[in-house]
Amino acid sequence: MHYRYHKMADKIINGYHITENEALSLLNAETPEDIFTYMSAANRIRSFYKKTIVELCAIINAKSGNCSENCSFCNQSAHHNTDVVQYEMISSDKIVNQFEQLKTQNATSIGIVTSGKGLINPKDIETVCTAFEKLRDCSPVCRCASFGILPKKILLKLKKAGLHKYHHNLETAESFFHNICTTHTYQERADTIKTAKSIGLKVCSGALFGLGESPKQRVELAFALRDLNVDKVPLNFLNPIKGTPAENNKPLSPLEIFKIISLFRFVLPDKDIGVCGGREINLRGLQPLIYIAGANAVMVGNYLTTSGRNTAEDLQDIKDLGLAPLELADYSFLLSKN
Repeated sequence: MHYRYHKMADKIINGYHITENEALSLLNAETPEDIFTYMSAANRIRSFYKKTIVELCAIINAKSGNCSENCSFCNQSAHHNTDVVQYEMISSDKIVNQFEQLKTQNATSIGIVTSGKGLINPKDIETVCTAFEKLRDCSPVCRCASFGILPKKILLKLKKAGLHKYHHNLETAESFFHNICTTHTYQERADTIKTAKSIGLKVCSGALFGLGESPKQRVELAFALRDLNVDKVPLNFLNPIKGTPAENNKPLSPLEIFKIISLFRFVLPDKDIGVCGGREINLRGLQPLIYIAGANAVMVGNYLTTSGRNTAEDLQDIKDLGLAPLELADYSFLLSKN
């Protein structure tokens, strides 16, 4: 039983792409012994493709709250009664200043994030483009953005201003999407990813787990991301927030979370797989094991509306495991090739 995980890992390292049924069977691991062996096999795949390097990413909340969409988990939705702090787009200078501060936390990929279905206000678009232009001339860090559902013309404008990578989560499987949002469709999200890829942007797209999705739907999502050929997959785990429809969802156990991380490493062996929101509250003292489960990236600093972990602790975990954070000089070289 235990050997089959490593046998499958061997096949993947040699170029094999697992099927959906094989992927679903991975989630059947139930005993701690099975799960730890499964994680060990995922760690071998991570090590083969990503060596010892861990990428640290971070985000800037540039526009908060009053979102028109009704995503069940989000405290920024105007449909829910939460105490989230709301503010309009911050200035380009504030964006640049926050960007430079996050660089000091070893972040080599930094995203500018805004609330709302999509960035449509011309003034807001000009603000972020100005920020990217300033950063393009002084910062080697990967410049990322998460501005919702966007048309090609705006994505092209952002790319011209200096955007490297566009972040847009699918959030959950297509078959489950109607349970978490009814104000826009899964297809709109997928189309935005396809458009960003078509114009040469890197794409970061992942999901939030713990919304009530089934194991089969977790596999469905992983294969959808494989079909879209995204470059990076951020995995988030629900931190239930009072006032949202998902406030009473049962938290996932650490072992269930590790099974999900390992699943994505098996399905997307050569992609960057990161662990982001919800890791502190759900994993607690077991956070370093995300790398053993197959992750090679982590979000540092604060999230959009909740506090994150002290970056020094993450760096110590990485060092203690014999891994190393991606250096700015290395990322500058990678960016120069794209």
